[in-house]
Amino acid sequence: MTDREGTTRRGFLAGASMGGAAALLGGLGISEALAAAAGRSEKPLKAAFSNAGLQATWCAQGKQAAEYWGKLFNVEVTWFDGELDAVKQRAAIDNMASQKWDFVAIQAFGIGTLTQPVKKMIDAGIPVIDMDTLIAPLDQIEIHSFLAPDNEFMGASVTQALVQAIGGKGKIIMTQGALGHTGAQGRARGFESIIKQHPDIEVLDNQPADWDVTKAARLWETYLTKYPKIDAAYFHNDDMALAAYNVMKAHNRTDIKIGGCDAMPPALAAVAEGRMYATVRNPSCRIHGGAIVAGVAAVTGGEKTGEGGIPKNVVTDGPVVTKANAAGMLWMEDHFLI
Repeated sequence: MTDREGTTRRGFLAGASMGGAAALLGGLGISEALAAAAGRSEKPLKAAFSNAGLQATWCAQGKQAAEYWGKLFNVEVTWFDGELDAVKQRAAIDNMASQKWDFVAIQAFGIGTLTQPVKKMIDAGIPVIDMDTLIAPLDQIEIHSFLAPDNEFMGASVTQALVQAIGGKGKIIMTQGALGHTGAQGRARGFESIIKQHPDIEVLDNQPADWDVTKAARLWETYLTKYPKIDAAYFHNDDMALAAYNVMKAHNRTDIKIGGCDAMPPALAAVAEGRMYATVRNPSCRIHGGAIVAGVAAVTGGEKTGEGGIPKNVVTDGPVVTKANAAGMLWMEDHFLI
């Protein structure tokens, strides 16, 4: 984050305090009356949030967005960090489930790892919003709603951009996220759907790095030694892509076309400067902010799941990002809008 971005965000967050919420909403073109109509809680609400791990920039941005929208809607957000570890996140969610909340929102590190404590909270009448990756299959758990992008679209769209950039033929590597993460599973399916259409593309490797930049860098040290020719590389998130780019740069292999996912500010800068070819926006701000709005609507407005209320599955897609739209995407993210 640059100093300018940090100053902008601190200013907005300060404006979002209880006393300044109306002024802030007005600055965004939202009237005080409209803010009330949007369902801002009159009494303070308590919400618990957890995502996969704050080491990941997508998750860190999500925390900022949840706290920002929480202040707008009079919600105190308590965070339970998943630490990019299924066992540690399970312990955190067990702790969360032992307490009372008005609503909770969770991005699971892996499907099926949090089902028991989440069901305990649901049985206690707490609305649970699922974010980005499935806690459990939607027909097996009564979550309030699931807010997530179309991960197959994300994987396919960036892979298609890379394939076009190398002229439809060549050698490519996919570096996956955590294999138990349903978002990563969707991105892999999207990648494979495009590769199947291009018989002149050879996939050299597709190992997971679990969203871990150290693992990604280690994999790419091996790849650059093993493969004298790599034309393109698709990564399941931008953090891993940029970690691998640093390894490529050290080996003087910056001719490799790089595609990522999430469209985080460092990746937007890399796209604008030509270090990355493309990324696609997984709208962390919209997902985490949307979880605040959904939780408040459930608690203060009695909004139910399904017909007449919030859909069980809300698709929160964002666009493919290239040099043409990177600057606008950064502005939207600075204000926690996408």
